[in-house]
Amino acid sequence: MSNLEEQLKKLFPDHIPTEPEPEVPQEHELFVQKEPMICKYEKRKGKPTTIIEGYEGEDEDFKILAKEIKTKLSVGGSFKDGAIIIQGDYRDKIMNLLKDKGFKVKRVGG
Repeated sequence: MSNLEEQLKKLFPDHIPTEPEPEVPQEHELFVQKEPMICKYEKRKGKPTTIIEGYEGEDEDFKILAKEIKTKLSVGGSFKDGAIIIQGDYRDKIMNLLKDKGFKVKRVGG
């Protein structure tokens, strides 16, 4: 028993120590919409970017989705004005990823 535990036992003799319950991470359910999201390709400042927009759910959900896409593809990007902006042309990979999650995706341009 550590020194701290001994001191606590003296202060609270009736206390029965318990193990903290392990936290079970709650699976966050993303809102799946009826309208397809739009996945388009643009060049911004001479660099290729993939833009995903048209999500109808909460902004927080869209941010979670943006983080997941960036992590899975190991790319940079941002979330701005209701759109996910991914650095590079990853339309096919992103569309497959979103389809696996149950989203409808529409490819626009190029």
